[in-house]
Formats: sequence, C-alpha cells, structure tokens
Amino acid sequence: MRRRLALTASVAGAMLVALDGTVLAVVQPSLRREFAAGVAEVQWTSTAYLLAVAAFLVVAGRLGDRYGHTRLLLVGVLGFAAASAGIALAPGVGWVIGLRAVQGLFGALLQPATLALLRLTHPPELLGRAVAVRTAAIGVAAAAGPLLGGVLVAQLGWRVVFVLNVPAAAVIAALTSAVRVPVPGRSGPARLGIAGPALLAAALAVAVYALAGVPAAGWTAPRTLLGFAAAAGLGVVFARGERRARQPLVPAAVARSRPVAASMALLLAVSAGMFGALFTSTFLLQDVRGLGPLETGVRVLPLTALMVAGAPVAVKALRRYGARRTALAGTGLVVLGIAGLDAGGGVAFGVLGAGFAAVMVTATGTVVGDAPPGYAGVVGGLKQTAMNVGPTLGIAVAAGAGAAGSAQAGPPLAALAALAGLGLAAACLLPGHAATTR
Repeated sequence: MRRRLALTASVAGAMLVALDGTVLAVVQPSLRREFAAGVAEVQWTSTAYLLAVAAFLVVAGRLGDRYGHTRLLLVGVLGFAAASAGIALAPGVGWVIGLRAVQGLFGALLQPATLALLRLTHPPELLGRAVAVRTAAIGVAAAAGPLLGGVLVAQLGWRVVFVLNVPAAAVIAALTSAVRVPVPGRSGPARLGIAGPALLAAALAVAVYALAGVPAAGWTAPRTLLGFAAAAGLGVVFARGERRARQPLVPAAVARSRPVAASMALLLAVSAGMFGALFTSTFLLQDVRGLGPLETGVRVLPLTALMVAGAPVAVKALRRYGARRTALAGTGLVVLGIAGLDAGGGVAFGVLGAGFAAVMVTATGTVVGDAPPGYAGVVGGLKQTAMNVGPTLGIAVAAGAGAAGSAQAGPPLAALAALAGLGLAAACLLPGHAATTR
C-alpha cells in the first residue's frame, strides 16, 4: 500500500509540473492580449520559472535528504498551488512574472522529492518499473498539455488553467501526507551553509539566463559571453568552497560517483538534442511547409506514443542487457530520429520518442538506484537540473544554427544530432549490468 501511494504521489507530482510547462505555451497569447504585454514580458513568464527551477533543484534535493522528502514534497506542492492561485488572480503581467518565479521555486522543491520517494519505498527489483510508469506519465502529460490548454483557454479563459492546479495539488498533498517513510537522521553540522547553495543557485541561474538569451542575441553577443563567463566564475568559486566545506551541498560520494556523473551528462546531451530538434521541426512544419498548429501536433503524436510504449520495453531491456547497452541503443535511436526529421515524417518522430524513453528510463533508474545511501534527493535534483538545462541548451544551439530564420532545417538538425551523439560517450560509462534497475 505504501509503495502504491508513493508511486501515485510521485507520478501525480511529475505530471502536474509537466502539464503546467506545456500548457503555458497555449496560455501566453491570451495573456498577452489581456494585459497588452510586450513579447519580452510574455517570454519572461517562462524564463522566470525556468531560472528559479534550475537554480534551486540541487538545493531542494539536499534539503530533502536532510529533513525528509515527504516534507519537501508537501511544502513544494502546496506552495505551487498557492502561486498558481495567485497567477489566476494576477492584475498585471508583472505579477504573473513574479509569481511564476515563486512557482518555479516550489516546483524545484517537489521535483527531486518525487524521485526520492520511489527510491525510499521501492526495492531494487521494482524500482525500474516505477521509473517507467513515471516516465510514461510525463510523456502523456506533456502531450496532453497543449490540447487540454487549448480547450480550457478557448472555453473558459487562460486563468482557469492555473485555477485547476489548486485542486490537483490538494490531491497530491493528501497522497503525500499518507506516505510514511523514515525521516533521515541528522549528523554533522546542524544545517547546510549559506554560501554553497547561494553560489550554485547563482551559477545555474546565470548560465540558464545566458542560454535563454542566445536565440535573440546570438552566441557571440556581449551579454551572452559575459553570462557564460560569470557562470563559469561562480562555478569555480563554488567548487573550491565545496572542497573545504564541512557539509558540502554535493557530497563527495555523489560528486565521485561515475554512474551519477555519466547519467547527468547523458541526460544533458540527449535532452538538448531532442528539444532543440522539436524547436527546429516546429518552424519547419509551420513556417516552411505551412501546416497549422493542430496538424503539427498530429504529426508529432508518434513521439509521445512511442515514448509511452517504449518505457516498459526499456525496463525489460535493462533487465536483459544492462544500463550501458540500453542507453547506447536509446541514444543511437535519438540521433537517427533527429537526423530523419528533415523529411518531416511521423516515423522519425516515433524513433525519437522510443529512443528518448530508453534514455530517460535508463538514466533515471541509474541515478535513483545507484545513488549513494542517504543522497537520493540530491542526485534527483542533479537529474532534474540536467533535464531543465538540456532543453535550453538545445534551443540555443538550434537558434544559433538558423532554425528559426531559414527554410533549410538540415544544418540545425545535423548540429543537434551531433550534440545528442555526445551522449554515446556518457552511455559507455554506465554500469554494464542491471542489478539495481530491474
């Protein structure tokens, strides 16, 4: 019973965040008209959320490891609901931007906890199945978001999208309260220092901000170069401080774990390639080939269908062939799928979805299953960070290669296939067995 409650709470929390992210794209045009907002202001309704999430995921995971993941999930989902209610009542676009940042902060609290709950409540032989269910549910939510959002906005207005987050969050909170897992014991210093979390949050936020500005400013713009330099500098200071800290934010057992590091690199490269390719194909199908939004959505449906169907298949592949071979096969499918998108056919989208499902299940299962004892939250935060930074990097690469301003999708897709292909090197470092992900 406890496992079922934990899985339901984990899946529901992940779906809430996935739905909110994909629905926003449908909401933004109506929001812009109501508030007479500029394009930059509307973009900040997404950017503010992304910056907050990316900045605080690792910190949230570490707090969960120390104070309990059910507590963090409960706080995160209730705060997410409160911020959603505030957005639904917002009198202006400035309020929406500010509350989206608050929503991102609470979203960061709940995301690592949803993964950590699976580790804490599922034995190794059942963990892979739980991860597959979660992966499939995220795929369904991401696909349903634009359709659901379109119906709601057309019939009831954009505010109702955020209103519905409140009862959904209340259900998740009730499920979370019913899950009983041990609160971790405390040892060492009474609390985490302020400097490490602040430096990491700043470094990630600056890096994501710089990447988000690439489509408009370019890779060589002063603001882009200054942002990357600042992020690198903050990262160096953070790394030096971690070596001297009595209780580092990213413990040495995590920082030195090859499976965790390889999974992070794999997710970063493959998610960058995939989401950059989706960005490119949207322009290809609508601006070049003249398809409407609905026709484009139908063309992309095989990606979601194969992602959902591929998740349980990936679990079986892990059991039989191990993480390394499954990740190599999945990454290879992603590369082939991206390369084939120039033809615009559903087959390429299906191949891309199947490959991404294999990578997600393998990397997530490895991160959660092979996490050092007591650190499921921080590795979950690292995993979610890779999944948030990767798409931003992919869109930046696609835009820099001319995805939005050219009738030729070949060059951007080739660059994105090469970017996803970097995941092959990371996949080679994963364990060759499936002992912890069955």
